[in-house]
Amino acid sequence: MNLPNKLTIFRIILVPIMVIIPFLGIQQEILSIPVTCLLIDLIFIIASVTDKLDGYLARKNNQVTTFGKFLDPLADKILVLAAMTMLVEMGKLPAWIPIIVLAREFLVSGYRLIAVEKGGKVIAASKWGKLKTVTQMIAIILAFLDTYAFGMCFTGELHNGEFVLNLIVTIMMIVQTIATIFSGIDYMKGAKKLITTT
Repeated sequence: MNLPNKLTIFRIILVPIMVIIPFLGIQQEILSIPVTCLLIDLIFIIASVTDKLDGYLARKNNQVTTFGKFLDPLADKILVLAAMTMLVEMGKLPAWIPIIVLAREFLVSGYRLIAVEKGGKVIAASKWGKLKTVTQMIAIILAFLDTYAFGMCFTGELHNGEFVLNLIVTIMMIVQTIATIFSGIDYMKGAKKLITTT
């Protein structure tokens, strides 16, 4: 097994570790941020870095494999949806946001199955897909640092730094949700072309 695939598997292994952390009963805080959230954030950042690194190494060293093509996007979905589910459980994120992300991933996976069956080529990530990825990672990383729930910045209850952080998280989550929807639409356009061709 080559290094890029090992990094992908490592990213998947990090997910259950990330999920277990809240059950360790760590009560300490650093700068009013729970240590639990800081540890989860650190693991998420490390996993996100491996996502970029494994793709870079695979292309650079000509180590792109069928196994990697299958597992890499799957690892990304597991990581992002696990993190978002944890944020929902912590009361920091409304459930409709990860539901939209999950629905988009199902649609994209369905499109890819059709593409393989029809012998078509999976379309490259659009500008919406790239915007989704960037804003999604930033939003999740900052959300674990934010001690307030999504949208609290609009209640008038937050001030100074806490207001700014919550506003950034809220805006990033909204932008990534919009980008998620439009990138899904791009994929569905490709799926429609494949379905209507014989």
